[in-house]
Amino acid sequence: MKLNRSLTFWLSAICALPVFPQSTVQQARIHPILLQMNATETRTVIVMYGDESDNHASDRVQERQGMRFRHNFSHVRSSVAQLTREEIEQVAQDPEVKMIAPDSQVKAFALDYGNQSVGAYTANSDGYTGAGIGVAFIDSGISYEDCDFKGCNVTTRYGRELSFINNLNGSTTAPDDGQDYYGHGTHVASIAGGSGTFSTSYVDRWNIYPWYWIHGVATGITVHSLRVLNSSGIGTDSSTIAAIDYAIENKAAMNLRVINMSIGRSFTTSYKVDPLCQAVEQAWKAGIVVVVAAGNEGRTNTDGNHGYGTITAPGNDPYVITVGAVNTFGSLDVSLHKVTSYSSKGPTAIDHIMKPDLVAPGDNVYGTQCLVNNSQPCPIAADNPGNMVPDTDYAGVDGPVGDNWYLRLSGTSMATPVISGAAALMIGKQPSLTPDQVKTRLMETAWRTTFVPSYVVTPAAGGPSYTVYHDLFTIGAGEVNVMAALNSTITPAPSLNAQSPGVSYNATLKTLTIMPPANSVWTTSDWTGGSSIWGLVNSSAVNPVTGTNVMWGSNVMWGSNVMWGSNVMWGSTTETTPDATALTVMISGDK
Repeated sequence: MKLNRSLTFWLSAICALPVFPQSTVQQARIHPILLQMNATETRTVIVMYGDESDNHASDRVQERQGMRFRHNFSHVRSSVAQLTREEIEQVAQDPEVKMIAPDSQVKAFALDYGNQSVGAYTANSDGYTGAGIGVAFIDSGISYEDCDFKGCNVTTRYGRELSFINNLNGSTTAPDDGQDYYGHGTHVASIAGGSGTFSTSYVDRWNIYPWYWIHGVATGITVHSLRVLNSSGIGTDSSTIAAIDYAIENKAAMNLRVINMSIGRSFTTSYKVDPLCQAVEQAWKAGIVVVVAAGNEGRTNTDGNHGYGTITAPGNDPYVITVGAVNTFGSLDVSLHKVTSYSSKGPTAIDHIMKPDLVAPGDNVYGTQCLVNNSQPCPIAADNPGNMVPDTDYAGVDGPVGDNWYLRLSGTSMATPVISGAAALMIGKQPSLTPDQVKTRLMETAWRTTFVPSYVVTPAAGGPSYTVYHDLFTIGAGEVNVMAALNSTITPAPSLNAQSPGVSYNATLKTLTIMPPANSVWTTSDWTGGSSIWGLVNSSAVNPVTGTNVMWGSNVMWGSNVMWGSNVMWGSTTETTPDATALTVMISGDK
């Protein structure tokens, strides 16, 4: 608010005002959002000062600039002011001003900076978009008229659009087609490769600057909708296998290099005889990277296992990349990230495979909202209006607020496309990469020393609390680091596989033995191999409590009746119990 601006005041102020030349320093002191303002537009801003020990800086700046700010804080060296664009530029010239930023809204649920925090936005700015790389989403479909993939001045990036729900050969006739009638697949696909057109449209159509551009990891991919889930989000093995089969058959025509499967189910047999697992293995062997959700069973404790051994199929297959979920807590600082309480943990039941392979941001993630017939929200959004994202969350909007562009969802389903997008970026940069080489680079370059040993979370007020231990069966190789994976030069021989190792446990010595399969990249001498991820591998025992290369929980992991009890993990009839609260996790996530 500007006060006392009489002619005398202005003349004396102007005479006393030093001349500060326009410079890049001045521009750096103005938040980019404010640089989009018109010259006469007025915004409420925060003026921050360089010397945090001087509480008189605001007085001097106001005197020099001939202004009166709305409020000056006493202990946080900053002021609140209502300024025009011209006045912002004027104040930014003052040598005592550190930064001028918009007075943004504070919300209980911060935007999940998942893709940005793991380096995807940096990769995009460096020119990596995965352009032309085909990614198939075996899911509930993808909205046909989604501005993230077609229309709205965006080059069409849709590929195949089929349903395998009623016709295992694939159908394109509505309503049995590739259109999303549930809402899950559209959200997932946008995390992997959405262009963020809905957020940037505020610039193109209404000249309103978005404070955050919401886009996917690989904004140039071609998306293929292979629909296997109905309007209730339910499908069958047969439909899923039909979609995988179609993908293998048409791999060349689709330039298909990645399959995203943010779906899963429980299992009662070894992956070696599980039809869904065997199908994804075939896709992998055909040269397609298969990325699968770990499952949302991490809170399950029906067998006293505290969520361990709850990886779902086909994430239990050693070939595929199995992904757990991280909560970023709205921070770009990966040291503050934590694995969510619901993220399924390994090792896998029955076969005892080291899973998950990686973790990625998956809690309260903003993705594109599905619309049926370009007007009605899909069931996930319609049934959960509180998860619809108001446009004020990402743009400086005045007047009526809309909420029909984005949706906030949680789960390992949302973490999986982060890895799929990263794989597409890597293949776009180096098309010769094999699935095993992609998996190796992603795992070897992941952040794994940034996690705290453990933490406690209470997802719902008055509800139960969960302790999450950041051990190998929770974080896998660690949180994906997109830029490190892109810059990696590790190239194992094509004859070597990157299957996830098996693990055995010696109850007497309380030690693990990690056992990579034959011809494994994890035992190669060309680089540090599996020892850089899990510690000692092959025939060497790893002490789970005192090992220096890993972080283990002391009570949960090794209790005689918890992780390694004969009736929990190692029994011949172990089954992963379906979680009836899966939808609650998807909507609420961890707070």
